[in-house]
Amino acid sequence: HMVETMGNEEVKDVSSTEVANEEEEEEERGTWGNQCEFFLSCLGYAVGFGNVWRFPYLCYKNGGAAFLIPYVIMLLCAGLPLFFMELALGQYASLGPNILFPKLSPIFGGLGWAMVIVSALVTIYYNMILAWTLYYTFASFTSVLPWGHCHNDFNSLECYTEELSTSCKNQSLYVYNNTCVTVQEYCGAAGFQAVNETYCQGTDDVVPADGVISKVSSSEDYFLNGMLGVTGTTWEDMGGIRLELVGCLFLGWVIVALCMVKGVKSSGKVVYFTALFPYAVLLILFIRGVTLEGAYSGIEFYFLKPNISRLGEVEVWNDAATQIFYSLGSSFGGLITLASYNKFKNNCMRDAMIIAFANCSTSVFAGFVIFSILGFLATELGVEVEDVVRSGSGLAFVVYPAAVTRMPYPPVWSILFFLMLITLGLDSQFTMVETLATALFDQFEYLRSKKPLVVCILCTGLFLFGLTMCLNGGMYMFELFNWYSAGISVLILAITEVILIQYVYGFRNFMRNIRQEMGIYMPFPLYVYWAATWLVITPVALTVILIISIVKFTPAYFGDYVFPYNIQTLGWFISFSSIVFIPLGAIYVLVKGNKKGKELFTPSPDFCPHHVRKLREKQGAANKGQPVGVFRYTYDNEGFQEPHAKVYPALPEDENPPPYTNGPAYSNHM
Repeated sequence: HMVETMGNEEVKDVSSTEVANEEEEEEERGTWGNQCEFFLSCLGYAVGFGNVWRFPYLCYKNGGAAFLIPYVIMLLCAGLPLFFMELALGQYASLGPNILFPKLSPIFGGLGWAMVIVSALVTIYYNMILAWTLYYTFASFTSVLPWGHCHNDFNSLECYTEELSTSCKNQSLYVYNNTCVTVQEYCGAAGFQAVNETYCQGTDDVVPADGVISKVSSSEDYFLNGMLGVTGTTWEDMGGIRLELVGCLFLGWVIVALCMVKGVKSSGKVVYFTALFPYAVLLILFIRGVTLEGAYSGIEFYFLKPNISRLGEVEVWNDAATQIFYSLGSSFGGLITLASYNKFKNNCMRDAMIIAFANCSTSVFAGFVIFSILGFLATELGVEVEDVVRSGSGLAFVVYPAAVTRMPYPPVWSILFFLMLITLGLDSQFTMVETLATALFDQFEYLRSKKPLVVCILCTGLFLFGLTMCLNGGMYMFELFNWYSAGISVLILAITEVILIQYVYGFRNFMRNIRQEMGIYMPFPLYVYWAATWLVITPVALTVILIISIVKFTPAYFGDYVFPYNIQTLGWFISFSSIVFIPLGAIYVLVKGNKKGKELFTPSPDFCPHHVRKLREKQGAANKGQPVGVFRYTYDNEGFQEPHAKVYPALPEDENPPPYTNGPAYSNHM
């Protein structure tokens, strides 16, 4: 190290003391047990539900394999640059976002808290998906899966199965209330009168009998009425509480709390299972999927018929950019938090590149798994693949369960699939909860000794916030959070973050932190790539995505129910509850008044590696209140390798270095 004090340079032995200091301070805050833990935590954070239930749908919708072209381009333009930038930032300062940004640029101090709030909002509804998955897992421990038939107490009158429907059709009858009825009874149930065997007479016109009642498949009926109980509810009447869902949500939070009770020390061990288990299951499901009848038609539909002409459409590029941006999880504060527990010299550039491409590869592979099973389902039902394709929760909780009931040994494949979803969700949840916990531990350092208690209180609070989603109409609250909590707001945070780091703090300063101080080797082509993306391409790409997202924004809805105007307004409040911390942080700094003019935009002396901050604190204590010089910290890699740091120009070395000439107030025991 080279420590520069008020213009005077001091040669300092770094062979053991500072290295020991560095290790000691890292231990005090906590670090990953080894590099593999950090890598798997990042991978688990990036690979989540969206890789399995959203990407395959987007790929099919936007031209099959041709969609990979905009997807990879957007990965290189926006996803990867943000991913590496956040890892490098967190690793350099070893701080959570809420403490890091005020030190980086006081006027932008609120940006870190904005990220923490986004993570908090997402954890609330994200664990609800985990609760649903646990519910389905428990329901799978039976010889006959409950969503494979319409004989349950909760099934609606409109529930049907393909077998019963085919049987009724063969007798020129219709399915209603889980039995075959005549056309007169069927038309009458909808308030119509039968005209003949195939048509009903309404008040105005004659309509086909098939369309007078909206039928619901047994698997969808199980999701809507068996688990959620959402039918017949509105925002005005949310119904009662679903105790089974409360139990599953509570269990979900207990699992998260137990895995995180010691911070990265415990969650770092758990990710060996939660990050790798989904890959094992995907491989098993792939082998099972491709051996099913009709699998090829599904895979062909998904990937093997690329439609290059779709690349001329703006929507395709927006879908690619949005998917890669949210999949990698930048600007939620999670990546900064994970990297803040790294060793100072870790090569996070290598990690960022491997994880980003592994994330994309996982998405593509998951598509083959899902569409081989969808092809099988379409063949079984005698329909086209496009008739069974769904995105999001509809794929995981409606279409896939329907396909499972038609395989040999259905419970086995059901349990495997939902266990995979649980582990996919847990990794992402760990990181977001860790972001919140780290924010508290960095803000109030005395809480670090009470880590288990703080984590348990935090998880309990988030569990209580999620209880509204366990009502019969809780799906509406879930969709509201899903729609507004991390959409446009996260894009605004990302744009602010890139401009702050690359223009306010400065690209050259940031590069010096990475290359000289952290010692990360960067070949010239990569240097040019990072420069081009960070300074121009990434902020422009994010701004374009933001504009398109605002222009194409649609109000939140569930099924055919578009939420009322006042509820949409509440959604916007949720969205702005995070962004508002940026101006609030700036106002706080201005009102406080201890920073003025240029100081508002320049890093404080505390924006430096963790062990250097702690070294200064110790020296401050040793000086017993005497003023200490303001240190500008620089790393010299070559010097670090040698017993004495090199100082340029080279000076003759004295056994007893001369005292400082800045006056008696300055001590010389650095």
